[in-house]
Parts: sequence; C-alpha cells; structure tokens
Amino acid sequence: MRWIEESRLAGGCLAIGLLLGPLTCSLAGAQSPPNPPPAAPAVVRPAPRFAVVIDAAHGGADGGARLSDHLLEKDLVLSLSVRLRSMLSAHGIAVTTTRESDSASTALNRAETANHVGAAACITLHATTSGSGVHLFTASLTPVPLTRFLPWETAQGAYAEQSLRLSSEFDSAMTHTEIPVTLGRTALQPLDSFTCPAVVVEISPLSGTAHVTALSDPAYQDRIVAALAAAIEQWQRDWRQQP
Repeated sequence: MRWIEESRLAGGCLAIGLLLGPLTCSLAGAQSPPNPPPAAPAVVRPAPRFAVVIDAAHGGADGGARLSDHLLEKDLVLSLSVRLRSMLSAHGIAVTTTRESDSASTALNRAETANHVGAAACITLHATTSGSGVHLFTASLTPVPLTRFLPWETAQGAYAEQSLRLSSEFDSAMTHTEIPVTLGRTALQPLDSFTCPAVVVEISPLSGTAHVTALSDPAYQDRIVAALAAAIEQWQRDWRQQP
C-alpha cells in the first residue's frame, strides 16, 4: 500500500503504519536528512531556424500594374520570387512563399502564412513603371514594444526597428551593384500585419543618362535577384550573432 501523506511525532520521529506490527524509534535520535532529489538533466534547445518569407504581390484576377504591353506586375514579381527562392534555397536558407503560381491570395492569408513561419525576414515584391531602380518601404506604424499579444492590423509596429535594419541591408546590397535606391514609409497590408522584420521591395526601370533599362531586361532582373539574395545572406550572418 502506498502512502501519500506523512505525519510526524514530537521530536521529529516519523510514524508509519505497517501490517507487520508497530515500529518504534528513538525520539532522542536525530532524523537523517532526506536524500536530495536528482538534478534535472540539462535541456539542449535546438538553435532557432533562419527562415525567409517572400510575398509576390497581386495574382489571379489582380494583375497589378501594367508594366508593358506584354508584362503585368503580378507575373514579374512571381518570376522574381521563384528565382530568389531557388537562389536562397541553394544556399541552405529555408524559404516560404505566399504564392507559387498565378493565384489570388488575400492580404489576410498572406499575413497568416508569413506569421506562421516565424520568419527572420519577410519581403513583399512589387513593381512599377515610376521612378528608377528600387524603392524600399517599411511600415509607417508607430514603434511599440514586442508583447505576447499584438493587434493584428498594426503588429508590424513591434518590429519597426528590425525592419529598418533589414531595409538598410537591402539598400547596401543594391548600392553595391549600382542600382539606385529610394527609401520610404508606407501604410500597407499585409505589411502592417507581419510579425517579422519586413520590407516592401518595389522594382522600377533603371534610368540612365543614355537609355532606360526595362523591367523585362533579363540582366537587370539578375542583378536585382542577386542583390536581394546577398542582402538576405548578410542579414542571416547578422542574425546569427544576435544574443
């Protein structure tokens, strides 16, 4: 029979009822201290995974901007997303995309996909015929402390500082490959609901003194994808050094 409670006599002697008869003990003797419980084994926690989310804007019936007679924004950003995903995966970086085909996806679904990953970086790709080079946007939300529960519509506010640092990585990578960069802030979904460092990358034609490089130019697209990948790889190195 197993006893789950203990009772103590005066002087600290432990009395236990046994079927074999009464057990006496000396009240004058000191009770031996109980053996200490064994130490819990050390828990080895796996290192957090570095993961990236690539969100190709638009899709399906939402074609986005018409970039030329034969090129829609939704098609260009999807192509860039797939190429960037392949390049990062080849370097061992885990990548989740919000779409892999010409399919429609709501801002809510995109944010849910991104937030489920627990990503170290989220990138939304857009394209436009205005401006030159690359436009980098971070959320215009007021920075707030990171807490367990965040309002869905403004969750990105808790990642404002990290998103600015991520934007700086993209800025440096684009500048290194001689692509001009314009920095800005914006209120945009699903960006404002992302719970990760997040940047909107909007690509525009490359305007030079002699000619304009179109968005459809394969070499220009290669430079964009390579610069984005370089920035993310640098971000990964910085991320690993964080405490």
